Amino acid sequence: MTTDKPVVLIAEELSPATVEALGPDFEIRHANGADRAELIPAIADVDAILVRSATKVDAEALAAAQRLKVIARAGVGLDNVDVKAATQSGVMVVNAPTSNIVSAAELAVALMLAAARHVSPAHAALKNGEWKRSKYTGIELYEKTVGIVGLGRIGVLVAQRLSAFGMNVIAYDPYVQAGRAAQMGVRLVDLDTLLDEADFMSVHLPKTPETVGLIGADELAKARPHLVLVNAARGGIVDEAALYDALKTGRIAGAGLDVFASEPCTDSPLFELENVVATPHLGASTDEAQEKAGIAVAKSVRLALSGELVPDAVNVQGGVIAEDVRPGLPLTEKLGRIFTGLAGEVAQQLDVEVRGEITEYDVKVLELAALKGVFSDVVEDAVSYVNAPLLAAERGTAVRLVTEGESPDHRNLITLRGTLADGSQVSVSGTLVGIAQKERLVEVNGFDVDLEPTDHLAFFTYEDRPGMVGTLGGILGDAAVNIAGMQVSRSARGGAALVALSVDSAIPADTLTEIQGAIDATAVRHVNLV
Repeated sequence: MTTDKPVVLIAEELSPATVEALGPDFEIRHANGADRAELIPAIADVDAILVRSATKVDAEALAAAQRLKVIARAGVGLDNVDVKAATQSGVMVVNAPTSNIVSAAELAVALMLAAARHVSPAHAALKNGEWKRSKYTGIELYEKTVGIVGLGRIGVLVAQRLSAFGMNVIAYDPYVQAGRAAQMGVRLVDLDTLLDEADFMSVHLPKTPETVGLIGADELAKARPHLVLVNAARGGIVDEAALYDALKTGRIAGAGLDVFASEPCTDSPLFELENVVATPHLGASTDEAQEKAGIAVAKSVRLALSGELVPDAVNVQGGVIAEDVRPGLPLTEKLGRIFTGLAGEVAQQLDVEVRGEITEYDVKVLELAALKGVFSDVVEDAVSYVNAPLLAAERGTAVRLVTEGESPDHRNLITLRGTLADGSQVSVSGTLVGIAQKERLVEVNGFDVDLEPTDHLAFFTYEDRPGMVGTLGGILGDAAVNIAGMQVSRSARGGAALVALSVDSAIPADTLTEIQGAIDATAVRHVNLV
């Protein structure tokens, strides 16, 4: 029997609290989302679908979903949801970005303790009838130094818990203000210092092109030989081959791993080592985390299907936002990500400046979009319109929205302007042009540009002199990096100059270093928006 109620398809086993949170206003259906033959016809006439990790909501499923408005992932990751295809189809994607933070933090501590006390091999030996007390003598956490790599929400929770163990906590995170860390009793250091001082290390970073392989052979060679390394964040941040070599040769003492570069991972050389304790990505696998995730996405579905603002939407935003303001949201979020790439740290003061006709409307949402972009590549958990201001406050960033009706050069102009810890300023401006409302970068650190903000951008600041553009282009050509767009801007003839590039692929780190030396660049910044 059909009803006039919106239809919600629950495609995997979710907490009973999820259905309770949806309430009586929806028709609830169930299907096995992992079975494609069952999923495709089941999704045809539903308004929302709730999934976990086994159901793939891809382009094929979206094509079959004639009425779908919302895809809700009861968890943090979105690997099984084609967000781009959903966005193109006008389907909102929501997740539960904070549902698992306590569970993930507790697992990191559990892995650290297990590795320190050889719990896994001692357990296996005892089950095998062997009583090996002396072989599995461990070490205490008390009065040792732990290095937290990434002081985001989970990193902070881990730091708090390990402080209670009597540990000395240091952290590496270029996007956290030293004063904010000091308030938590954490000393901020650079990565080399952390590796030199840490007895234990726990990784809590997002996986980005910049963080993949961050802890590799060179870094592990700098570590103390008794280091115990824990990674319960994302696979690939720690180079698994380098970690195996370091553990096998005794370069470091032990490791606790919950994540792997390729998952599911059931066959790894690391599993052969007694000084490794490993779990199959259990960070969010607690009853409490699953219940929190289910309730959170159920609330988001209710908001979305009633036309309200959905704070945890990761692509399109619902709610009452003026039609003239809405096209500026993706641009502003990109400006935020570019700002972070240019700054390389979090600003102490960030102004979101909005100028032009758009200021006739409520543009507060643009401030939220800017913050969402600023922190998207900084923290390990998903950033939403709700938690972005909290992330700014946690990192000691003061935020101000500035509006001005006059905009001399553009119909509307959005600028992010920030003051860094050393007093220097970083700025980036963008606008929408033409009937198609195409996104353009029009200013970077005071230099006028006109560039499309594509997936891969690079910015080089140097002293204006002949031949520099050709040199730069030649090096990129040798590296097989194709230039899609280029802008050269300068303050005065022979003064400071900026080359802004959009390229078709990410620029390798050694190529950036080569360019910096060849043109004697004073600043090199590479921004990946994928």
